[in-house]
This record gives sequence, C-alpha cells and structure tokens, in this order.
Amino acid sequence: MKKKMILAALALGIFASSCSNDDDNSSSSNSNLVLSLDGLEALGDDFVYEGWIIVDGAPVSTGTFSSVVFPQTYVVDTDQLNSATTFVLSIEPAVDSDPAPADTKILAGDFSGSSANVDSNGIVGDFSASTGTYILATPTDADDTNEESGVWFLDNSSGSAVAGLDLPTLTDGWVYEGWAVLDGTPISTGTFTDPATADDNASTSLFKGDTSDGPAYPGEDYLQNAPAGMTFPTDLRGATIVISVEPSPDNSTSPFTLKPLAGMVPGDASVHAPISLGAGPVATVTGVVTRN
Repeated sequence: MKKKMILAALALGIFASSCSNDDDNSSSSNSNLVLSLDGLEALGDDFVYEGWIIVDGAPVSTGTFSSVVFPQTYVVDTDQLNSATTFVLSIEPAVDSDPAPADTKILAGDFSGSSANVDSNGIVGDFSASTGTYILATPTDADDTNEESGVWFLDNSSGSAVAGLDLPTLTDGWVYEGWAVLDGTPISTGTFTDPATADDNASTSLFKGDTSDGPAYPGEDYLQNAPAGMTFPTDLRGATIVISVEPSPDNSTSPFTLKPLAGMVPGDASVHAPISLGAGPVATVTGVVTRN
C-alpha cells in the first residue's frame, strides 16, 4: 500500500513550490537536506539522480546530482522540508524538459522525525526470496557439439521446461537483464520483464544461431559475431552468470548496481542439466536522509 501511495503522489508531477508566489519565496527560510546513500553507481553523461520530497501529496524536487560520493547536502525550503512525509530518489535524463519525476525510481522511505531510512525494496522490488535456475544449451543452431556455449534461464528437472527464475514484478522504469561474464567482461543475454517469456532480443540477437530463436524463456546462445577480443562459440563453464535490474531507458553496456542473482558455472557442469544461481552481490540499495 505504501508503494502505491508513493507512486500515486509522484505520478501527479506537481511541484508544491509552484503554488507559492514571489513574495512567499522571498520571505521563506531554508534548511539542509543531507543524503547519505550506499550502493549507488555513476550513471554516465546521459542521466542524473534527482531527489524528491513528498509535500501534501505532491513531489518537490530537492536537486539533481551525478557524484555518488556521500554525504551530500541540499538547501530546501524549510516549510516544505518540515512538511515532507517521504523522500524519493529517481533517475532522470540529464537534459530533461519534463518537470515531473521519471518512472525510474530507485530509493524511497518515509520520514520519522528528522530522518528517513530509504531503500530500493518497495520502489523497485524486494529480491530477498528470489531464486534462479539455468541450463547450458545452444538450441538456436543445428550443432550439438557446442552446447556449453549457451545459457537459458529455465528449469527442466521435471522433464519439461518451466521458468527458471523466480523474481518479483518490477515497477515501471525497470527491466531485468541476464549476463555471462567471460574473462571479466559481461556480455548480455538480453532484457526481460517476465521470466516465463522470451527476452526482448530473442529474434534479433547477433549472437544466436540461424536455426531458431530458442525456447520461450530468457537466454542466449553465444555462437557468432563475438565482441572484439572474444571467440564464439565459447565455453561458459567457469564463467559467472548474473541477473541484474536495469533502469529503462539505460545507456550503459554494463550491469547496473542491483544484481539480485549470480553464480559461477561449475567447471564440470553438464549440458542440459539444471544449475542453481545464488544470491547476487547487491540486492538492495539503502541510505539515510536527514533534514535539519
């Protein structure tokens, strides 16, 4: 319910400060809002973070930033800051003509007294119960000698394929993305929102074979058009498989900070056999926001 209330307030896209006239602004006092956030990463040149406080049900911007070194302090109208019930952090285009918050919100939390404990669990997704299973196979070509060069997020332990990923439904502005990390370089398997359907590049992947698009689950065959410095087909045994949560739109070719599932492919892994993913390195972004 709290998440729905926050998202509804942000969807209004109304700046409470716009209701004040010049005389009100000239006589108002300011206070400090201090952000101490953990786990954020730089967004590159095209996007910035923007803070928002919810005042009388409407979002009020507290400013944008690119640096992920904290603490950071922002000057905010005292009356609005004292009236704020919630803090929200969004990801916005660096050049942004829309004054309302974007869909991609990464942190949120309610104020209690002078501070708010914020995290990504409610505003992005709670990944504490997430699990994953995948197989090594290359179903997109007619060659059965390179099966260790493909990864598919399905579970065939019952004899029939079912979805291999148990993940929460993401809020607007976020998608899942699979990765195989080969010699330290992450190569995407594609983005998806539903683990029980094919990923977004199922029919357009440059890496897959020419026979089919593969099963109706997220995954990838690394068979051709290898990136510079790599050779396809490859052997994924010993590589690391990762499921990340990505902002959408996303201008980075690397995994975002949220990585709820990950695991190394065993060196003796058998093809077509289910392999489990473990907990990833970052399932939650957290922080504390203080007003004074």
